[in-house]
Amino acid sequence: MSAKDEILGRVRRGVGKDDFAGRRAAAVASLIDTGRGPQPVMAGNLAERFRLKAESLSSTVTAVVRREDAPAAVAAYLAANGLGLQAVVTPDVGRLDWAAGGLQVEPRSALDADKVGISGSFCAIAETGTLMLLSGPETPATVSLLPETHVALVNVSRIVATMEDAFALLRAERGSLPRAVNFISGPSRTGDIEQTIVLGAHGPCRVHLILIG
Repeated sequence: MSAKDEILGRVRRGVGKDDFAGRRAAAVASLIDTGRGPQPVMAGNLAERFRLKAESLSSTVTAVVRREDAPAAVAAYLAANGLGLQAVVTPDVGRLDWAAGGLQVEPRSALDADKVGISGSFCAIAETGTLMLLSGPETPATVSLLPETHVALVNVSRIVATMEDAFALLRAERGSLPRAVNFISGPSRTGDIEQTIVLGAHGPCRVHLILIG
């Protein structure tokens, strides 16, 4: 036995870490355990709770009945705010009839020159007014992060109560985490300078949500 092995052996015995199989089994059991801590009580309509929380975070919200109505609602928002009618969209929503709404869109990742990005969302969290977005070939994260204006389509049926519910849905539907999970709670903001809130410092300065359903 080398001096190194002897020293490490004494360390392991001293801290009781010889049972590697037992420790691994305990760690795996802890990860599998889906027990939750205290949860807030969500009374009333989750969609209304989400809308109120999102608006309190400086997002704006429009509601439509059908997914097919989303392009016209986006076009109306852009026109009302003088933001033009061109946008980059995530491929997962690129199949909608954007031209019928008068929009010129490109389904791709965003570049620094893009002014408007339109994305879908994996789900939304009523407790905090937060969007949960997953990265992937059909949902490039740049579309929601680079443009000055981010418009997100949110299915009302995909609004869950809490962050824990959002992760439970992700585990149930995807099994494993994607490369990135982004949580968006209103426009980007900072209060670094004299504690004055500035929107758009590190990302979009506008977030507009289209609630569908």
